[in-house]
Amino acid sequence: MEEIVLFFMSYVLIFIIYQIFIILPAKKNRNSKKKRELLEIKYLELKYNLDLDKVKYEQLLQICALVSSFDISLSVTFVSLVNGLLLELLVGFLSITILIFVSYHFVYLFYKKKGMIKNGKHK
Repeated sequence: MEEIVLFFMSYVLIFIIYQIFIILPAKKNRNSKKKRELLEIKYLELKYNLDLDKVKYEQLLQICALVSSFDISLSVTFVSLVNGLLLELLVGFLSITILIFVSYHFVYLFYKKKGMIKNGKHK
């Protein structure tokens, strides 16, 4: 039960922090001359050929915030289940890496279903 509470508390906290420090500046930068895309968006664009002209940018930012917050909080929960610094580091690194690749593949599938992938293929 403690792990579930930890997951939800960390999820909400990370989501709020993500909104304030990453999403809000990304929205402002989108309209400025110097475009700096989020790393998550660049990954989706390069790996899966996400068509940013078809995508609602605000929606994509919110999906990235939800997915990244979920990945980080789930990884924190996994790390809390193990003891020992080296094991915690190993579990944290492996879990966050796997979660990022899997969760953003699901984001790709979501946008593929909506027809927002260039050429219908990914690299």
